[in-house]
Amino acid sequence: MRIRPFDALNKLRSTGEASQSAAGSSAGSVAASAAPRDAAQIMGVPENELTPNVQRALLTLMGEVDQLRKDTERLRKRVRELESLADHDVLLPVLNRRAFVREVSRAQALAERHHAPSALVYFDLNGFKDLNDSHGHAAGDAALHHVATMLTANLRETDSVGRLGGDEFGIVLTLTTVSQAETKAAELAALIRETDFDHDGVALRIDSAWGVHPIEGGVTVDAAMAQADAAMYARKQKLKAAANG
Repeated sequence: MRIRPFDALNKLRSTGEASQSAAGSSAGSVAASAAPRDAAQIMGVPENELTPNVQRALLTLMGEVDQLRKDTERLRKRVRELESLADHDVLLPVLNRRAFVREVSRAQALAERHHAPSALVYFDLNGFKDLNDSHGHAAGDAALHHVATMLTANLRETDSVGRLGGDEFGIVLTLTTVSQAETKAAELAALIRETDFDHDGVALRIDSAWGVHPIEGGVTVDAAMAQADAAMYARKQKLKAAANG
């Protein structure tokens, strides 16, 4: 049986009246009887002017409004997805350099406003080129995934991890002193060094060097990153000298 547009409004009214009879209260009566009239008033059309054409137009309009709401929510979800993609490294499940620098800036602002210093840790992989040369670039990618996994799995949700380029990683340890950051960096380096990762059925390992610098008031983002990088490089040179000596 074909349902006319006006039947939808009549059905709404009859449902309200049935609810009114079952409830038996004056409050229920007002709510049930007012619902369909309010719907017409909201659309700006008196009930006595709801001709068949107007009914069809109203139902079409309500359908279009509902579809617009769904489209808007779908677009919002897509925007959130694109924003997430824009912030993450193309290869690894960590932030890209641009997004990581933004996290350093936030930590620096926190230090400026609330005197709550954080710490920046710079990681660089040792022997990464040799690994690529010996086992291929796929092994190098596996090593990067291994390091990213070790770092993200052993930090707090309030901390941030980013790939700064090539085989370099950065970490923001929020509300952490330099001493605490050095202890944490040493723990992370040990985990990376002592945990195997698999490539084509072969167990491989990779080592790393790290450097720490405080994120505090009066220290710019560029300066903090440069100093952490310099501390990492100094440690790397020290390790090389110890290995050759």
